[in-house]
Amino acid sequence: MTAAETPTKPRIKLSAELTQLANDWPEPRLSVGQLITALGDRGLIGLMLILAVANMIPGPPGASAVLGMPMVYLSWQMMRREPPWLPKILANRSFDIAHFRAVVSRALPYLQKLERLLRPRLLAVSSPTAMAVMGFVCLYLAVILVMPIPFGNLLPAIAIAIIAIGALERDGVWMIAGAVFGIFAAFFLTSAVLLALRGLFRLIQMGL
Repeated sequence: MTAAETPTKPRIKLSAELTQLANDWPEPRLSVGQLITALGDRGLIGLMLILAVANMIPGPPGASAVLGMPMVYLSWQMMRREPPWLPKILANRSFDIAHFRAVVSRALPYLQKLERLLRPRLLAVSSPTAMAVMGFVCLYLAVILVMPIPFGNLLPAIAIAIIAIGALERDGVWMIAGAVFGIFAAFFLTSAVLLALRGLFRLIQMGL
């Protein structure tokens, strides 16, 4: 068989890559920068997916802010179509490897099922311009995610995860679905905050 006839080696699935990373990581903590390096060309989108899934799992107080700030920066890079890079203050943020393994373990069955459903579709949605638009949507959702809104991190995290899953496999259907869900989630949370503030102002006025 000639070099030209050599079949292309199938790309390893993200689920398998994450499992290997979680099982083989030798240190007690894993930093955001190390995670980006380990994921290679999947670094930006893959890290956004991992952080989004981590935000869906109950964690210690302030965890959404710690996990959300890198998502804000990565979304900005996605919108600007820049390669994945984080300043040291974000890249050096780390989490316990046991927590990372727990996130991977919980997400793995769902990710493997989704990988069987995903396929390249509506490739125009994966174009640089469309990805910039998706980056803007993710940026807005990530900003909402880091705000101190009770249970306000769940819906934006789900939307970002759907967009990221679609982007990893160039599945435009999933990316559009994630963006639509994210827009509705942002509208719902913004409306809830405005209503809460309005009610608070009324209570203050009544007290005066």
